[in-house]
Amino acid sequence: MRPFKHPAPEQFALERIFHALSDPARLDIVRHLAGVAQATCGELEFGRPKSSMSHHFRILREAGLVHTSSAGTTHLNALRRKELDARFPGLIAAVLKQKP
Repeated sequence: MRPFKHPAPEQFALERIFHALSDPARLDIVRHLAGVAQATCGELEFGRPKSSMSHHFRILREAGLVHTSSAGTTHLNALRRKELDARFPGLIAAVLKQKP
C-alpha cells in the first residue's frame, strides 16, 4: 500500500480548505474528527458508499485538514488541528462553532 500524501502546513491554502469544507459530508467528517483523537474510515462513512468516501478523504487530505495513516489494513484519520491553528489561527474554531 502506498503512503498517503499530505501537504506541509506552509502549503495549506484557504481556497482548498474552503472547497473541502463546502461539502456537507466532508464537514461532517471534520466535525467528528474534532471530537476524537482519530477515527477509522468505517467510523466516518455515515452510510455513504466507500468509493464516495475515498474521494472525500482525498479532498480533505489535499487541503491539509486530515492526516491519514495506516495500521495494517485499517486507515486512521485525524484532524490536523495544531497545524491548521498555527497557519490560520481561529479558522477551525469558527468552522466548528457553526451548528450542523
